[in-house]
Amino acid sequence: MDALFDLFTQSGFAHMVWGNWVMFLISGLLIYLAIVKEFEPLLLIPIGFGILAANLPLAEMGSHDDGIIALIYNSGIKTELLPPIIFLGVGVLTDFRPLLGRPLTFLLGAAAQVGIIVAALGAFYLFGFDPKESAVIGIIGGADGPTSIFLASKLAPHLLGPVALAAYSYMSLVPIIQPPILRMLTTKKERAIDMPQAKKVSKTAVLLFPIVTGALASLAIPSSAPLIGMLMFGNLIRESGVTDRLKKTAGGPMIDVVTIFLGLTVGATMDAGRFLTAQTLMILAMGAVAFTFSTMGGILFAKFINLFLSKNKKINPCIGAAGVSAVPMAARVVQTFVSDETNGRVNPLMAAMGPNVAGVIGSAVAAGVFLSLLL
Repeated sequence: MDALFDLFTQSGFAHMVWGNWVMFLISGLLIYLAIVKEFEPLLLIPIGFGILAANLPLAEMGSHDDGIIALIYNSGIKTELLPPIIFLGVGVLTDFRPLLGRPLTFLLGAAAQVGIIVAALGAFYLFGFDPKESAVIGIIGGADGPTSIFLASKLAPHLLGPVALAAYSYMSLVPIIQPPILRMLTTKKERAIDMPQAKKVSKTAVLLFPIVTGALASLAIPSSAPLIGMLMFGNLIRESGVTDRLKKTAGGPMIDVVTIFLGLTVGATMDAGRFLTAQTLMILAMGAVAFTFSTMGGILFAKFINLFLSKNKKINPCIGAAGVSAVPMAARVVQTFVSDETNGRVNPLMAAMGPNVAGVIGSAVAAGVFLSLLL
């Protein structure tokens, strides 16, 4: 009996506390949403399992422990290696033609970053976070997980877990969060605006865009170069037409492997002791504010632009909601919403992809600005 008692006291069961059970519930919720509701399963399943692993007492499976996940965290997150590689893969999977065919929609992607500023100012002035922490909280409004991780790892590593969870959670909840905002801010007449096909984009423009944009953005804001540079390099691989093997690798196996490591290690930062705090609740709340204002910013700016456009050139303001950089989910949500509201007569998917991909650039530039000012 003594041997059995000693074995029990050395097991994880004997060291379980209420916080572990709470985190198990959070882990289960994320995995449930991923499998049953199909909300960003490629992200939420690794994050959910990482949370589970980090909260197994004595298992040493957290990002801040000494085990294998900590090794990945220290070599992939702390060194800022994994987020830029994700951007490389995103660049390979991104078609910038909808943006180039309607350059005006670039402004919608920029306007949809307003939530970043609103949340950062709110975190600083209302909740007492310091400037670096406020910037990291604000970037949640970009709905871009890799950018949030990249910025948090540089400015406020202690907030990495809740900030990443908020960013990825709101990304996955786009189909739930955005339709009510779209319905509130647009009229039936505006939702029925049908946008003509964008002008055809030349091969030269498609090839020059990643080269010129990557160079100019990196020269203007050097701290954004790891994200913008890799994004544009990936896009050049895609569009060159002569690097098919690199394209398949970067857009397939490589991004899949990095997504597994990134999600698992981010989830494993959320042990109960670090995550279950009042600060975490404030971050989640400010993240919701950031995402809401970003969605509203894109829609309202599209309505503002329409004041200056002729009747046959007006923009369907719903596509402004796609300016958050949850690619391509936000564009699909806009497409579904508008199509349902117009009984299938208006289908703005390709038009929405313009601000959607612009939002990826916008959030990376915003992160670079914060780094330049605060690091």
